[in-house]
Amino acid sequence: MNDPGALFATGRTCALAVAGGRELERHAARYEGLFPRESFDSGLFGSLAMAGAFGSPWASPASLRVVNRASLLVFAVDRLFDEEAAARDDVAALTRTCLAAADGFPAASPVARFVGDLRAELGTVAAFAALEPAWRERLELMVGAMAREWEWSRGGGRPSTEEYLSNADSSGALFIAVSHWIYTGEVTTPEDLAGLRAAGETVQRYLRLLNDLATHRRESASGDVNALTLGMTADEVSTRMAELAREAAELIGPLRDSRPRAADHLWWQIHYSAGFYGLSDFWASGAA
Repeated sequence: MNDPGALFATGRTCALAVAGGRELERHAARYEGLFPRESFDSGLFGSLAMAGAFGSPWASPASLRVVNRASLLVFAVDRLFDEEAAARDDVAALTRTCLAAADGFPAASPVARFVGDLRAELGTVAAFAALEPAWRERLELMVGAMAREWEWSRGGGRPSTEEYLSNADSSGALFIAVSHWIYTGEVTTPEDLAGLRAAGETVQRYLRLLNDLATHRRESASGDVNALTLGMTADEVSTRMAELAREAAELIGPLRDSRPRAADHLWWQIHYSAGFYGLSDFWASGAA
């Protein structure tokens, strides 16, 4: 507890989080209307930056720029689906807008501009030319999964538990991780990313259920679909999470030699997130 080196490291990581939170607030201010204050308070910016900092405590503030911004983008798109998409045409338009921006077309909305700016930032990394299709695929999987949950939440069919878990890209966790690994040079080829996919998807499914367990009261009130509103009990969710955690550990272990920071990031995601959601939530009180 009193080890000077550990205390120094904690202080440095907290400073990374403070710098990241301030940068996120400045960045969000560039996109008028995309981040309403009632949903995106200082606590949300700070908690996203804290997650970025503690997930990569070795990093510099600049190297955390993409992980923080990608996290913020996930929250922005999630809110647009939940709060502003009133009909299927709105869902389709939002999906097209995000993917068009990822393909380099001129921005047609604030969220498209955000996607385009994130793509441009990633484009400063030499390896992005080879990895852009994989990054774009993860974005498409994320917005497609969010659109599918929008449909389910509005009576468009009731998925099975496994169908629901297969849609865990709606959490955006692997999109965020892939963006971060590309920007920090942890991956430089499509083969590098392919080697992390199984572990990343397993962790993502774990995080989907963890979020459901922590936020089910709010989501039940708003009509959002989650594991508990689909009929699983809290004990069943916890049992499934334990299975996924064991599976993730088995997949992460072999990665520690070849991709140590990516492996650490995935391992950290499981345990940090469990502690965080035990006491708090990212969204402002009463938000989406």
